Amino acid sequence: MKKKLGFLALLLVITMLVVSACGSKDEGKSKDSKNASGDEQIELEFWTMQLQPTFTDYINGIIKDFEGENPNIKIKWLDVPAADLSKKILSAVTTNTAPDVVNLNPTFASQLAELDALVNMDEAVSDEDKALYVKGAWEANNINGTTFAIPWYLSTSVTLNNKAIFEEAGLDPEKPATTYEEAAEYAKIIKEKTGKYGYFPSMDLSLVLQHMVMMGADLTNEDGTKAAFNSPEGLYAFEYFTKLYQDGLIPREALTGDQRSTIDMYQAGQVAFFDGSQFIVQVKENAPDLYANTIPSQAITGKSGKKTMSVQNVVVPKQTKHQEAAVKFALFLTNGKNQLEFSKLTPILPSNVEALADPYFTEAGDDAEPTDLVRIVSASQLDSAELLVPPMKNYDELRQAMYDAISASMLGEMTPQEALDQAEQEWNDILAK
Repeated sequence: MKKKLGFLALLLVITMLVVSACGSKDEGKSKDSKNASGDEQIELEFWTMQLQPTFTDYINGIIKDFEGENPNIKIKWLDVPAADLSKKILSAVTTNTAPDVVNLNPTFASQLAELDALVNMDEAVSDEDKALYVKGAWEANNINGTTFAIPWYLSTSVTLNNKAIFEEAGLDPEKPATTYEEAAEYAKIIKEKTGKYGYFPSMDLSLVLQHMVMMGADLTNEDGTKAAFNSPEGLYAFEYFTKLYQDGLIPREALTGDQRSTIDMYQAGQVAFFDGSQFIVQVKENAPDLYANTIPSQAITGKSGKKTMSVQNVVVPKQTKHQEAAVKFALFLTNGKNQLEFSKLTPILPSNVEALADPYFTEAGDDAEPTDLVRIVSASQLDSAELLVPPMKNYDELRQAMYDAISASMLGEMTPQEALDQAEQEWNDILAK
């Protein structure tokens, strides 16, 4: 959800939730009946985020299997463009027409959870079923002690390395950088020996915050009421990226561009390594020679040893008239069998531990391609991976304040300490709202 929409839209949601709570519980959109056996016939509305047409057959297959096992439940599937989903679900919640099951990311889902608009999965899901999910993925959907979603599919960061540039610089491509310190060292050598950029650490979206956490900084205090990053670790992060940028060892696009810039420069042979696991299929399609020369490796991390996990979820809005059936479908959608099948269609990881136990995620094979190695490396990192930036109130404002501060430092408009002080003050003001 864009920053301009955030405050007004959420204020509208609060108002409408109060109004709808006073209305009749029988005013929902569902029109249920009895089937021939006398069982209640239920229709659930299920929304996904931009899965058609690529995964149409897959989702329809899941729906068919679920309906076969549950003849009294019918699933009505609606796929929504990613750019429209936040607005559409906000509108549906405010008009008391929310779907029964929705695919959302943790950041946006947490904003609905703060309004008490989502079913608490700690209460709706049994301990036995909870244990079927990767611990870090389940915990990624927690705000104020409440779990608001069931994790669906995951990814962890994997570094893509251009073997040819490593060799041109006299570096061993089988020994890629795994720490921020090594990344800086390699960036200097590669720039001096080849004139190309070694490292492309993007500052886009939440990545500044992720870098800081991996370098050992705490973003807030334990109860999330005050900034905690104005520390030696936080200062190190600001000084690290400022020096790389001002010494010309990372591209200007690392600060001014988006994540598209990283893949564009990597495919053009101008960057030796970057966090790019999500782009490996694109490299294969657009630059087959470079793809053959790409070596995936463990994600670069810092003092904390942490690695980032991205999570996609399914939530059940409280407005549903059929909570039990909706949760049942969400658990079916995310079971081991269905997640394993999904993972074989696209480079993602399952959140279900039964699916992760499959050799597909542990054995590369002698003829493994870079896509296979990305999958194996990505899965191997799950034990140390987590959602580095947890759901936070006023997240967009916090993220922008940190980006503005580190930008001022990297551009030389402030010293790293002055920029960090500014970010701390702005965060404390925002957190106090």
